Formats: sequence, structure tokens, C-alpha cells
Amino acid sequence: MANKEKKFSLVLNKKFDYSILIITLLLLSIGLIMLLSASAPTSLSETGDNSYQYVTKQGIMAIAGLFAMIVFSKFDYRIFKKFKWLIYAVCIAFLVAVGFVGTGAGGARRWINIAGFSFQPSEFAKVGFILFFAALLTELREKNKLKKIVPGIIFPLIFLIPVVISVYGLQNHFSATFIICAITVVQMFVAGSNTKYMVGGGVLCVIAVLVIIIQSSISGAEGGFRSERIQTWLDIESASLTGEGWQINQSLYAIGSGGLFGLGLGNSRQKYLYLPEPQNDFIFAVLAEELGFFGCVIVILLFALFIWRGIVIAMKSQDMFGTLVAIGLTTMIGLQALINIAVVTNTIPVTGMPLPFFSYGGSAMLADLIAVGILLSVSRNRK
Repeated sequence: MANKEKKFSLVLNKKFDYSILIITLLLLSIGLIMLLSASAPTSLSETGDNSYQYVTKQGIMAIAGLFAMIVFSKFDYRIFKKFKWLIYAVCIAFLVAVGFVGTGAGGARRWINIAGFSFQPSEFAKVGFILFFAALLTELREKNKLKKIVPGIIFPLIFLIPVVISVYGLQNHFSATFIICAITVVQMFVAGSNTKYMVGGGVLCVIAVLVIIIQSSISGAEGGFRSERIQTWLDIESASLTGEGWQINQSLYAIGSGGLFGLGLGNSRQKYLYLPEPQNDFIFAVLAEELGFFGCVIVILLFALFIWRGIVIAMKSQDMFGTLVAIGLTTMIGLQALINIAVVTNTIPVTGMPLPFFSYGGSAMLADLIAVGILLSVSRNRK
């Protein structure tokens, strides 16, 4: 197999997994329709005469993303294994840069503006780190070092330290930090790292996160809002309707109003400036209000099918690198969808997590479609 992996062309011409492509196109189509409905009142309020501001921009990025998906699906994904250190260095460089020269609001810098074009490096870094850690863990596995605590656990986790510093420390972006760390842990588990050591490290990480949140809330530093969100989540009924609890309460009103079949496409009431930023992280609440319980079930089933097909691609990959890449990308999209829906339904405290293929955001849309393209590339090299 080793010799077989070394002999690969830059372009793959084998058939790919059509099912995951169809699922992606369905999610993307529903997402754009829901974005049009959810963003229209906000867009009209901001521009005065244009209800299509958000969906137009998102549509352009969707077209660019589909083109990128096709390109990445044709390239042999194994080429990324050769450039793992370059990928890691570029990701860290952009993440550090955005912490100093980036733009943002609310104490967080998350965007970089270049020649009038704004993008969020952390969205692309998620994909980059998945490729890097897949290559690193594959190399450690080939050398039979994954079961040892220093080379198999500590060594890979050392490379997460700059990620935490640049994403959480400089950008105050907890959700992106969590996603990247969670994906890495999943990849380590699939690669065959020692489970006992991983559980111990996971417990220490959870304790460290809790200490950071508690300390920030006591000191009043940036990030103290997270403790307020936890308190709101624990006691949503007494949460102030004009403070931290406003958005989640409006989200629950929207979901409750939808019932079984919804109010009808375009008929949401909460999107009329009651629910803040309905086109972003809380777009699922508008979907629930307009399409009801059955509409939500359909979307959740599509994400579940996406995760299933991603796991199938990972299991059928002919090499460990492809398995780790596929499982990492599938975890990225699946975990983001799970967390977003959990937040909107108040199952977990509020955190900034976009719903893949639905929430407004060009960087996230482009990164997600690139991830699908790489998944399709992995599916071409299946057993």
C-alpha cells in the first residue's frame, strides 16, 4: 500500500460519492431560500430599498464555493500530505495577523480586509488544521508511535497550543477554538492514539476551560459574557428580555410559533426585527417558525445523512490519511450543525456557531464547500 500511495497523479478521474454531493446541494438550496426569507426585513431596514442584500452576496459566494468544490474534488487530496508544514504555518500566520490587524466588534477581531474584500481566516484554518493533523497523525501511525504518551499524545497536542493562543487568546473566538480542538481529538481517536491518555487530557482541558470562564467573569475581563450566557441558559425564564436573554427568548418564541407544519415560507413574525441577526446563527429558528417541526426534521435528517456518508467515505478510503481527512471534515460540518441547532433550541448556552450552508457568511460558505470538495476527492480513492 505504501508504494501505491506514492504513485498518484495530481488529478483524480475516478467516480466520486454522488450521494454526499446531492445532500450538499439540497442543504445549500434550502439554506439560500431560508436566508432570502430570514434576511429580507433586516436588509430592507438597513438599506431602505433592498430586501436582497444578504442573499445576493451569499449567492455569489455560493457560486464561488461550488466552483472551488469542483476544483478540489478533482485534485488528489494526498498532495496536501506533502505540504502539511506549509499549511500549518500559513494558518497560524493568518490567525496571528488577524489578532493584530483584523477588524471586528465586541472585543473580538476575526476578519481581515484585503483590497476591499473581507474574510474570516478561522473558517479556512479549520480545514487547514484538519489536513495538517491528518498528515501528522498518519506519519506517527506509520512509525508506531501513537500508543506512546509523548509522541502519540503530547507531541500532536503541542501543535494545538499556537492555535489556542491565536484563535482564543488573540481573537477571543471560543467556538472556533473548541471546534478545532474537538476535531483534532476525534482524528487522534480514529488514528489509534491511546484512549486512556486522551480521556485524561480531555478532562484537564474541560477543567481549564471552566477556570478561564470563571476567572474572566470574576475579573470582568473580555469573555465574562460567557458566564452570563451560562446563567441565562440555566434560568431562561427569569432572564432579562432586554439583556442577555433577549435573543434566545425570541428564538424560542419563533420555534414555538411554528408548530408542526409552520406558518408558511416567508411568514415568520420574529424575523421582523424581533429576533436579532436572524440571517446568521439563529436562522434555524426562522426555519422552525416557517416550516415547522417537519421542516426541521427534514433539515436535521439531511445533516445526519451527510454525516453518515462522510463516515462511509472515511471507512472506505484506501489510506489512513484519507480516512483522517474525511472524518475530520465530516466532524467539522456535523459538529457545527449540532451545536448551532442546540444553541437555537436552548439545549446548550449561546455561542457563535453558524449553521453550515444556511447562515450568512461568505467565509464559512466557501470553507464548507471546499471541505465538501476535498471529501469528494477522498471518495474517489475508495476501496
